[in-house]
This record gives sequence, structure tokens and C-alpha cells, in this order.
Amino acid sequence: MPAPTSAEKGLRELRAGLSEAVNAAAVRGQITYITSHGRRLAAIVPVSEAEAIEARQQTES
Repeated sequence: MPAPTSAEKGLRELRAGLSEAVNAAAVRGQITYITSHGRRLAAIVPVSEAEAIEARQQTES
């Protein structure tokens, strides 16, 4: 079964499993949304995704 493309983790849960979330982004391309009280605050994304976003933002400026 393929790995999920995204996951959500609360701040407390993320503190306990940060290395796993980073590894999931680096190895499997998984995006992990960081939540607080059920609201998405930020995300851990693969570097390639972040670089693509930055490149798009620079071309739009």
C-alpha cells in the first residue's frame, strides 16, 4: 500500500515524532500539516515542493 501523501499532527504529537515527519517528507514526499486545536498552522514539506513554490513566487513578482 502506498504511503499517504499528507498527514495532520498536533503540536504535541509532532514534538514526539518530529524526526519521523521530516523523514516522511524527505524519503516518501509526504506533507505533514501541523495543527493546533484542529486548525492548520504550518506544514513540513519536501524540499522540492518548497523550492517549486519559491520559484513560482519569484516569477510572479
